[in-house]
Parts: sequence; C-alpha cells; structure tokens
Amino acid sequence: DRCQMLSIKGINRTMGQGQQASMKEKQVLEDQEMHLARREMEAFFQEQPETGNQYLEDTLLWTYLKTHLPPKVLEEVHQDLERFGNRLLTEIQPLSWECELNPPVFRQYDAWARRVDHIHTCSAWRRMKEISAEEGLIAEAYEKRYSSWSRLYQAVKLYLFSSSSGGFSCPLAMTDGAAKVIESLGIPGSLKNAFDRLISRDPEKFWTSGQWMTERRGGSDVANGTETVARKQPDGTYRLYGFKWFTSAADSDVTLTLARIADAEGQCTQGSRGLSLFFLRVRDEEGKLNSIQVQRLKDKLGTRQMATAELWLQGARAELISAEGRGVAAISNMLNITRIHNVIGAVASMRRMISLSRDYARKRVAFGKLLKDHPLHMQTIARMEVQVRGAFLLLMEIVRLLGLAETNLASEQEQLLLRLLIPVAKLYTGKQASAVAVEAMESFGGQGYMEDTGLPVILRDTLVLSIWEGTTNILSLDVLRSLAKSQGQVMAVFLNTVQKKLQLASGTEELSPAVQRTREAIGSLRQFMAAAGSEQALTMELAARDFSYSLARIYTGKAMTGITEPWNGLGALLMEHAARPDASFTDICAALRWCNQELCPVAVESGRGSYSAGAVLQDSALVFGNS
Repeated sequence: DRCQMLSIKGINRTMGQGQQASMKEKQVLEDQEMHLARREMEAFFQEQPETGNQYLEDTLLWTYLKTHLPPKVLEEVHQDLERFGNRLLTEIQPLSWECELNPPVFRQYDAWARRVDHIHTCSAWRRMKEISAEEGLIAEAYEKRYSSWSRLYQAVKLYLFSSSSGGFSCPLAMTDGAAKVIESLGIPGSLKNAFDRLISRDPEKFWTSGQWMTERRGGSDVANGTETVARKQPDGTYRLYGFKWFTSAADSDVTLTLARIADAEGQCTQGSRGLSLFFLRVRDEEGKLNSIQVQRLKDKLGTRQMATAELWLQGARAELISAEGRGVAAISNMLNITRIHNVIGAVASMRRMISLSRDYARKRVAFGKLLKDHPLHMQTIARMEVQVRGAFLLLMEIVRLLGLAETNLASEQEQLLLRLLIPVAKLYTGKQASAVAVEAMESFGGQGYMEDTGLPVILRDTLVLSIWEGTTNILSLDVLRSLAKSQGQVMAVFLNTVQKKLQLASGTEELSPAVQRTREAIGSLRQFMAAAGSEQALTMELAARDFSYSLARIYTGKAMTGITEPWNGLGALLMEHAARPDASFTDICAALRWCNQELCPVAVESGRGSYSAGAVLQDSALVFGNS
C-alpha cells in the first residue's frame, strides 16, 4: 500500500509529466499483481504450536495433587501454582528465549591488557536468578511450611519452571544440593550466612552454588581423578591448587569442591579416603575472583545459556567442612539432590515436547485432515504420553519419600527405598527424555529441525540428562552397591512395596491383566536374583543396566512395542494411580498399555546367556573386531 501511495503521488505531480506518469502507473499495476500473487503463495503457512498455563493444562499434575495433598495445603498450593503458571507464560518464557539468544561471553583481558576473567551473562539470565528467589524455588523445601509436603511442592514448582528456565535449573540444582549438605552438617556457625543466602527469597541476598568435582583425569571417577590439593594456612583456612575441568554455572556465588589435604611433607592420600569437602566463595566483597583464573568457557552441544568453564585454582581460599578424608560421604547428599533435579528436568522436557506436539496435532493439516485425525500419528503421541506419565509418578514418589525423610517421618524401609529409587529414576528418566525428545521433534516434520522454532534447543538440552550426575552405567553400578550395602534389605523393601501397590490395584477389574503381568515379572526377578547369587561378580556387573531397567519397569514402567530400550510404559505406580475411585479412562489406558510388554528384561537376557564369560568375548569381538 505504501508503494502504491508513493506511485500515486508521482502520477499526480504535474500535468506536464504525462509520459512519466503513465510509466509509473504501469509499474504500480505490475507491483500490485506481483503483491497479490505473493500473498496467495504466502497464505499457506504452518501455525505455531503453543501452550497456555502449564499448571492448568497438566491434568496428571493437578489430579495427583488433589489425590495426595491435605485439603488445606491443596487450597494454598493450587492458588500459587495457577498464579505461577501465568507468570511462566507471560514473563519467564520470553526470558528463557533471551537466555538462549544471548549466551554468556568470556572476556579474559581488558583494553589495557590487564587480566580480568570476566564472564558476562545477559540481563535475562540475571533476572532468572531474581525470579528463582522471589518464587522460593529453593526456600520452599527448607522453610517446611507444609511439613513433609514442602519438598514435593518445591519439586512441582521446579517441574513447571524447568522447561522455561533458560537453563537456570542447573544452578538451582547445585544450590539446593549445597544447602542440603550444609543442613546435614548442622549448619555450622561459619556457614550460617551462606546457608541463609542459598535459601533466601530476597533477590538481593540470594546466592547460587556450584559443584566443582570434575577434573582433567576423571568424570565420575573422582576417587582417582581428583588432583586438587589443599594446603592448610596458619589461620585454619585452606588454599586450594588445581584445575577444574568442567564447572557448570561458573558465575555462581559460592561452590562446594573436593580436594586432597597435603600433609607437612606435601604428600596426599590417594583414593576416595584422601578426599575432603571444601566450601569457598568464588569472589570477594569487591567482586574479584578468589585466586581463580578462568581458562575458557566450554563449547557445548546444549545448555548454552549457562556458563560452563575450565578453572585454575591458584591458592583459592576455602573452608574445610567435612571430616578429613570424608569428602565423598559428605557430598553424597548433594548428589542425591542434584540427581532428583535431573529427574525433574527429564520429566519437564518430556511434558513440554508432548504438549507442543499435541497442540500442533490440533492445528496442522496434512493429506486433507488434521494430524490428530491420523491414527498412526495419535498412536505415536500416545506412546510418548505413557512415558511422561510414568516418569512423573516416579518423580512424585521420590520427592514424597524425600519429604518424609527430611521431616523425620520416614520409616527405615522408606529410607532404604529412597536410596534405591534415586539412581534408578535418574538413569531411567534420562534415557526416556532423550528418546521422547527425538520422537517429538519428528512429529513437527521439517519444522522440528528449525532453530528458530526453539525445538532443537529442547532436544540439545535434554541429551545431557543421561550424562550429568552420573551416566547410565555408572548409576547402574551404584544400584548394585546399594543392594550390597544393605545386605539385601533394600530389595526386600522394594518387592514388598510393589506387592502392596498391586494389592490395591487388584480390586479394579480393568487392571487385572496388568496386575498379573507384574506379578509374573516379580517372580522372574526373584529367580534371576537367586541364580545370580551363586554367580561371579562379573555376572551382576554385566546385568547391572538391565537389572536397573527391570526395577524401573516393575515399579514404574515397561517397554513399548517396537521401541528401543529407553521407551517404557507404566507399572505399579500407574496401576496405583489408575485404581483411584475417581480415576479417568486415560489413567486406566496408560496402565493397560504397560501390561502387554516385557517387564523384567534382566531375566530374559540372562536366559539368553548375555551375562556369561562368553558374552564378554563376543562383546569385545563386536567392538574391536577381534578374531
């Protein structure tokens, strides 16, 4: 229209410019024809998938809360979550995209060649920190306003926040973990100020924490990979010297880290017995780094919104907060919390991708009808929905147990079950999330591969969830350690708990096939464990992953037909949820989808000889081509 107006002005200038006006009029008509043709072409477009208030749209979430929370707690929580859902939609999600578009930048020197090692983060990232304090995303778990339900309520808010956090969920995980460690130590006087800041609701006071464990020689193998040395000073503090290879959220205010204390001769005890836990401020009151040099920022596949750095500790002042040589034991509380946060992130990413896929199916027309009217497409989304429902219920079970433990209301059996379920849930949901993210991306066709849709961001950020806080194999071995340490008690508790949930579900006629399948799987698991008890340690190590998957599938889920190992449906928890008097048809369908599949893969693979010495030789031949 503006081009047409300009041309019309040119036509009407003077009567003496007739020829020029005629040419311009002809050009206007041609422009209009082209404009109309272009508009007809542009009329075909794909409507953007959108979500509304995440809390109100998550039926499983609010039905779970309605079922489990005391009425007074539910009333308060519901109001706050509805408000928070609106804030996520109007304020936090736009900030998340800003964080993605403006990743941190490292400036090592200033204009006059002075070393400054400044990590610049965008205003949106800094605003996320303020919002985290305002919403009490850490505080909620430690104020215990709702007794044992406080931890579950915090997890729900983090679950809603995670996929809109712009990566800020990671520093929150470590902050929560650091607060948990300090609390477990009795909040020593020297750490009281730090603890208060880590759980503060005041944006001006709120601190975030790092978790500096990974060094050049080791990832999960901290016992043999930690080289950082701590030297005691006359005032009782320590100076740390070493190189931290991978430090997430390097812009945090404080951190916990492991180091080896050097004796008077400068010698250090090796192995895990030589590791101690230290607390340190990253910067002093003037903002100067605490004898720390930033080597560089990591160039990562995902979580680009967050500054992950390589750091030289060149005499960083620190405080010893564990007993000497008890660093690994002291930091275990932090690892449990960060692993639970990992589960939260996995479930949140699955829910986000499925919500977008579902909305897109209502809008996108292909082959003459909406995607939601194509049965195969709906089957694919339904399979993903089964995954997220099972993972969500497993998450809720864990944080419920954690809440009981933190308020001294958990029985010994519940504490043992929590110890087992944390690594099981972390390893399992990390795999689920990656598989769901890839499948959901495909549901958008080519648009799923386009950066400006934001969908590749979710995929990239999800892929790290099977690596952070321990890979699948590392955590599978941790599951075996928990069994050995309890001398079989934890397994007895696990089986007894599943049996109780099955007893509840057995009263619902529609669930009887699922109940029967689960009981058969428990029998297979018992047979495997009885046989494995007489085998060498090699057998259990080879079986560790399949064994952990079996625990997850029996307690929470089972594999879907035709999908690779991470895809699993629902088990005891889903049946328990579906056995409620007010259970929906969807709840029952989800549980029934689970019942048709193999629940105990470890028994199946054992029967195939997958854990024998011969299998080890076969594995080596397949990997390295040995004759």
